[in-house]
Amino acid sequence: MKTIPKRMIPMLLTALLLIWTVTACSGQGANNEPEAKEETAPRERNQVEFTDISADIRGNTSPTQEQIDEVNSTLNDSYLGDLYDTVIPSDYSAYPFEEEVVLDVWMPANSNVPDMNNHAVQAQIEKLTGIKVNFITPPVGQEADAFTLMISSGDLPDIIIEPGRYPGGLEAGVNDGAYIDLTDLMEEHAPNYTAWRNSDEMRRKTTVTDDGRLLGFYGIAPYSEWTWFGMLIKQEALDKTGLDVPNTIDEWYTFLKKAKEVGYNSPLNYGSSYGQIFTGIINGAFGVWDWTFLDENGKVAWGPAQPKAKEYLATMQKWNQEGLLNRDWATADFNQRMASAISDDTAVIMDSPDTMWSFWKEQNDIDFVGALNPVLNAGDKSATTYKNFMRTGTEAAITTQCDNIEAAMAWLDFNYSKKGWEIINFGEYGTVHLVDENGMPYFHEDSHIYNDPDGQPVAVTIWKYRWHSWPNIRDEHHSNPLIVAKGSYSGDIRKYWTENMDTSMAVPPLTFTKEEASREAALGNQLSTLRGEYFAKIIMGELPVDAYDQFLKEAQNMGLDEFLSIHQAALDRYNQR
Repeated sequence: MKTIPKRMIPMLLTALLLIWTVTACSGQGANNEPEAKEETAPRERNQVEFTDISADIRGNTSPTQEQIDEVNSTLNDSYLGDLYDTVIPSDYSAYPFEEEVVLDVWMPANSNVPDMNNHAVQAQIEKLTGIKVNFITPPVGQEADAFTLMISSGDLPDIIIEPGRYPGGLEAGVNDGAYIDLTDLMEEHAPNYTAWRNSDEMRRKTTVTDDGRLLGFYGIAPYSEWTWFGMLIKQEALDKTGLDVPNTIDEWYTFLKKAKEVGYNSPLNYGSSYGQIFTGIINGAFGVWDWTFLDENGKVAWGPAQPKAKEYLATMQKWNQEGLLNRDWATADFNQRMASAISDDTAVIMDSPDTMWSFWKEQNDIDFVGALNPVLNAGDKSATTYKNFMRTGTEAAITTQCDNIEAAMAWLDFNYSKKGWEIINFGEYGTVHLVDENGMPYFHEDSHIYNDPDGQPVAVTIWKYRWHSWPNIRDEHHSNPLIVAKGSYSGDIRKYWTENMDTSMAVPPLTFTKEEASREAALGNQLSTLRGEYFAKIIMGELPVDAYDQFLKEAQNMGLDEFLSIHQAALDRYNQR
């Protein structure tokens, strides 16, 4: 790896003092930005036309070793169907890559993947593309410090996964000279990514900056993924209370009180140190959304400053005083929450049905149902500020220290080909997945996903034999084993939430200018800390509800109006892309 020019290091060190991860990097359609297309056909292969083997592979539940090798060891994708409104590209003209190259790729650690360099997916991609990769991963829990040290040292790898960790976000990294502006290179060196992102207006709009630049490779899906987080109730709690699934805040209060009476000591597992207190689930009923949202006029507003905030805080303070919440909601980590969830104390949890299908149903045979986000009044429409916008997974950037930009782009571009879509989402053919009669890969009952030779649960194999969050075409509705496993109803719950909740107040992925980014980060950090302290203390009864008035005054003095104006300007630019 080479180093960033010394003249830039003071600038980077200054920026590091204002670290605030900005992950929403997209942009405005500029004059040189290609128009979105309703349908983008794959580019013609320049190398070879493959023999159609769909008759041998589709619907085959007992493939021969020769068939397995044909699928896993060649770029032949003829057996895969065209399963979406847009055809997934199949341009393999860059592979195998002619030059011998090894790319250094930095990525955050994953506790489920001890060594990315020995991951089966990476081994298969390396074989098919001819591009070798050396993954650099810091120890679990040390990602933030490792990233800071890497940037400040100026010693950069070829590719960075999650480049939005850069102070001010991905665009700031490009402006400061850490990452490469790929605008003029994408069409030639990333034909699959180019075709896929241009095949839908939303995908195009959320992967370009306000000034029309293409700065990285984003995870972009064939659809907007289902809502992933909400209210989940143990079926036995409904049976014991004899009550229906609650809808209004008053009905929730009645249900939680009854649940406590029948033996659930802290019926609602409410929150934790990683943010569940601000989920837009209960507070959303009062219009007190977690952070920014779009008001009825389509303007950016701040949830904690809304008129019914005191009513929300009074409600939660009362519920807390009456023992309806887990006592450690302000400090519990993930493991503590799951231990509480499977105990007889908990009746309801706010979490992902994918996660709880694993912890509740699969591991402890606890059935559960999903409830829509609460509403204040009967007849109100349940709502959420979560909307996928077809942006999913994660993103990647190529650094200015990359010695072979063409190879780096080719390696990333493979992820957006039909073969890359199959391998990353579904893993190896045979041991992990088969292909149905329509050409859709699926995890069979004997798959290593469900029957790991090492005895690991699905919550681990979801990463062990495939990549769950990556810069690629992520097909979560078909390839997330926690959704598609036999007997799982996680996907049914998520689909039900998505189809029955209003998302009109959701803010799309925004991009801030270099000047805005540092100011937005500083203000956002201060406002988040202020909100966390006041709201938590009021709910715990350490401050009276009327302390909210002082909170709002401090937020305004801190620069709330400026913060909102920055977001509004970014939204205005987004709408013009």
